[in-house]
Amino acid sequence: MRSIAAALLASAASPALAQAAAETVAATATDTATASAATAEDAALKALYEAEWAWRADEFAREVDESGRSTASDRFPSVTAEAQARRLAYWDDVLAKLDEIDVDALSPEERINYAVFRTKLEAEANNLRYKRYEAPFNSDTFFWGGLNPRTPPSAVEDYEKLLGRMRDIPRFFDENIVNMRAGLARGYTVPKVSTIGRDETMVPFTAAGADNPFLKTFRNMPSSIPPEQQAALLADAETVVREQVAPAYTNLLAFMREEYMPNARDNIMAESLPDGPAFYQSQIREYTTLDLTAEEIHQIGLEEVARIRADMERTIAETGFEGSFDEFLEFLRTDAQFYAETPKELLSFSAYVAKRVDGKLKDLFTVLPRYRFTILPVPDEIAPIYTSGRGGLESCLMNTYDLPSRPLYNLTALTLHECVPGHSHQAAMALEAPDRPDFRRQTYFSGYGEGWGLYCEWLGTVLGVYDTPYEEFGRQTFEMWRAARLVIDTGIHHYGWSRQQAIDYLLANTALAQADVENEIDRYIAWPGQALAYKLGELTIRRLRAEAQEELGPAFDQRPFHDTLLNLGSVPLDTLEAEMRRWIEDQKALHNVAP
Repeated sequence: MRSIAAALLASAASPALAQAAAETVAATATDTATASAATAEDAALKALYEAEWAWRADEFAREVDESGRSTASDRFPSVTAEAQARRLAYWDDVLAKLDEIDVDALSPEERINYAVFRTKLEAEANNLRYKRYEAPFNSDTFFWGGLNPRTPPSAVEDYEKLLGRMRDIPRFFDENIVNMRAGLARGYTVPKVSTIGRDETMVPFTAAGADNPFLKTFRNMPSSIPPEQQAALLADAETVVREQVAPAYTNLLAFMREEYMPNARDNIMAESLPDGPAFYQSQIREYTTLDLTAEEIHQIGLEEVARIRADMERTIAETGFEGSFDEFLEFLRTDAQFYAETPKELLSFSAYVAKRVDGKLKDLFTVLPRYRFTILPVPDEIAPIYTSGRGGLESCLMNTYDLPSRPLYNLTALTLHECVPGHSHQAAMALEAPDRPDFRRQTYFSGYGEGWGLYCEWLGTVLGVYDTPYEEFGRQTFEMWRAARLVIDTGIHHYGWSRQQAIDYLLANTALAQADVENEIDRYIAWPGQALAYKLGELTIRRLRAEAQEELGPAFDQRPFHDTLLNLGSVPLDTLEAEMRRWIEDQKALHNVAP
């Protein structure tokens, strides 16, 4: 574009040029004003999320390293009612300030930041409004669990911070107990059925001596720490376990067994809680990031269950099995050929799948992360009530407890979902993604993240990693599992289904083992809405891929599609749709695809 000065000089030579110059000046002025407005709105938004991130680190006892990653400090956050009220007031103030920002004036990247920031804060504030902190655990995730690191720290200062947190456990537990008593008083508790057996996860930590899991961590220090420092740290840990950790767990265990569990609510329906219908709708919004009602989700689930059932019937026919659907499920649940004999065999199977997929990642992405994960067994103290697997940045956990309940035909799909290219790979991509505010790198939306995990299970069909019809049936049973969740979660929390009704529905439609089914149903009972994220997220990603394939035709390449999707980081599903459709239009222009 010519400069304003050049346009003015040209106008002196000709009326026509004068008119053109005037139009150029006006257009330039408009562009300048638009850019100025965007700059101002961008700056206002950036100031809000950067201030909130710094406040959050202090408020929740976190430290931010040079890369912007938030890590644990030497203490736990306060969880008192006063602290929660302070946080709610802060977030409400930030949300009010967000209302003042002109979203249409934001630059494209800041529009994404706005959507992520606002959606996350709305969920955080809603949880405080409904006082979810008064029921601070669910069937497999506990405030008293995960305090001992999955893998030992690597530096002295990290062990010292761990010791600081261990010393803080009594205060942290006492504050949670006060909150739980307040929940008991108003009828807001974890459902009783989802507390059964969860007390057992505390028992190992009540040991005052060498068997305490914390001390196992201190006996596995890396050789890079000098022996004299190792000995000093271990001696400190033994004292802290004996004098603070074990007594705190013992006190919490007594409270759970004598006071909380006997008085927890029998009704499992979320809509029976105080402000129940509004609360359940807020959970639907938090975990799916979609504005769907329970009735709409229930119907989507029924339709998906019917579709997947037809796929499963075709796969059964491929195996040559001549019995009924129920008889095939019984065959899968009882035939020894489908089960590992040792924990190492199960872990080795998962590791082999992950390594096979590693060799195919070049077909899925153009950019790969440097950060690596490991595959570990679920810790013994939580394994009996834990899910079959769970992936994360540091490690991918596989449950080796009760091997007759861990069929190998499911393990390929589980590894794709939890490890690679699922959650562990996804977390590394998010960590290393360029040009993103620190808060974006560590924000997680279940609809996006779990949708990607389930989509990765389906990607195994594209990659050819399901070697037998039984493994393909395992994938289909996992997909059915997630579709059935749409029916079950809304069935329990909106329509008033019983626990047994939910168990029977999942057993009838999947090849999941009885133990897995019961643990899963207890999880849905204690964690309303979370189970809805998987299938709704996967349907969104599959729909966007189908749109891209149809719009681009032969020009479609799944590698940049996946790169773009993961480089966004975790975003609300409506933002994902908008950004991927923008990518489709850009690809059409790049490849000269006719509209």
